[in-house]
Amino acid sequence: MRASAMLEVRDLRVHYGTVEAVKGVSLQVSAGTIVSLIGANGAGKTTSLRALTGLVKPSGGELRFENASLIGLAPHQIVGLGIAHVPEGRRLFPKMTVLENIRMGAYLRTNRAISPRRSK
Repeated sequence: MRASAMLEVRDLRVHYGTVEAVKGVSLQVSAGTIVSLIGANGAGKTTSLRALTGLVKPSGGELRFENASLIGLAPHQIVGLGIAHVPEGRRLFPKMTVLENIRMGAYLRTNRAISPRRSK
């Protein structure tokens, strides 16, 4: 892994039964950058993010954040490291604003400027 990569995904593979949904995805993200996953429906974007956040188990590859492996960590442990997944569309909390939904991903943060637990 390059020294400047904060997040590294190397040869990620995810299977749902016998179907290989993610076939060898690799990427590196440096601190302070913004990255988008773009592709057709069924290309594996959501499954890749779900693997990164511990919601599905990879069948192969490496997931590293700040040079520590994410493989085998529970979703709440990954959130504790600062990685969260805010799903799109119908999987949001419908009675909450967009900002409130995003803040849900920061519920473990102690920074009162972004934490949903901050006092009003």
